[in-house]
Amino acid sequence: MPSPHLTLIALTALLAPSLARADWNQFRGPNGNGYIAGNAKLPTELSDNSIAWKAPLPGRGLGSPIVVGDRVFVTAASGPDQNQLQVLCFSNADGKERWRRSFWATGRTMCHKKTCVAAPTPASDGKRLYALWSSNDLICLDLDGNLIWTRGLTLDYPNASNSLGMASSPIIVGDTLVAQIENDSESFAAGFNLETGRNKWKIDRPKAANWTSPVALKSGNQLVVALQSSKGVLGVAPATGSGIWNYAKGAATIPSGAAAGDTLYVPSNGLTALRPGTKGEETKPLWNERSQNPNTSSPLITGEKVYTINGAGVLTAANRATGERLWRIRLKGPFSGSAVASDNGHLYLFNEQGVGQCVDLSGAKGKVVSEIELGETILGTASISNNALYIRSDQSLWKFRAQQ
Repeated sequence: MPSPHLTLIALTALLAPSLARADWNQFRGPNGNGYIAGNAKLPTELSDNSIAWKAPLPGRGLGSPIVVGDRVFVTAASGPDQNQLQVLCFSNADGKERWRRSFWATGRTMCHKKTCVAAPTPASDGKRLYALWSSNDLICLDLDGNLIWTRGLTLDYPNASNSLGMASSPIIVGDTLVAQIENDSESFAAGFNLETGRNKWKIDRPKAANWTSPVALKSGNQLVVALQSSKGVLGVAPATGSGIWNYAKGAATIPSGAAAGDTLYVPSNGLTALRPGTKGEETKPLWNERSQNPNTSSPLITGEKVYTINGAGVLTAANRATGERLWRIRLKGPFSGSAVASDNGHLYLFNEQGVGQCVDLSGAKGKVVSEIELGETILGTASISNNALYIRSDQSLWKFRAQQ
């Protein structure tokens, strides 16, 4: 039986064969589960001495930075109504701004005060950058900032919005960009052509506010995109949108699921592990643990463990094969973003007050080994690439690396 790490690496190769550098190319990394292989030299001491650089940002944003080679990309929204949409590119080496592009929102920019228009994380196929905002503006640029195409989805689907703001992040699977534009009115998910932005498919989705992001996983001999909502999880073919399997016992609408190999860990009635079958087969849980109930943070998977964070800031480690709780510790919360990890045996996450925490996972029980107070509100999730850690607030973008 292959090891969990080999399974994760194999899935990464299927999802992003061109990303030989193991770039952090989408929300929650190349696997969509908060984990990226390698990066054994990540800093474990979060301190002023481990800050490689800090760069100013021109507007609000919750979306994570993504890293493609020697470039770091973030989105932002500025102006009194957050109707100026911005994409920024920074040098990975020194944090200097390489370029920025600005666009006017064509859709609604109303949001709850805790979120913002630049809530989704962009995605990249290594050649182009795809950015989505709460205003349902979808824009494709090349890595030098040249506009390839733009879609004002509100112009095509005028009722696709909710009063709190949209936040789902798109992902790239094969030659398709998959996005959930789910809300309590004109709710749908769609697959877009990477080169033209045209719809490859569009399917109706439950009419309910939903902020979860799609997740790709292996199902049999194919890749399937899991679309999570309050009704449960629907598995669809990324190229056509056709339904493959369905889990209809409900799921959370804020924390997204996480995949490892052919298993999906879903915030559903606590935490539920699913191994979906082929078309026509009923999708049954492998296990369910009601006590491991994620709040807003999505589950993290590393090796043989799955980690969740509840509303009280308690980090729980569980055996991902059985759901058995292994240990739990209380962290300094509250958290809006999710935890991330690599192969250096540590977990990283930032609370809403901007306190970064590094947790050593190597012992019998997790232990916080370093903290840093950044002094700015952080509601997003960190990113990992090239032995460095990246995090953003509304005002700033930081890169952390181990002291040389």
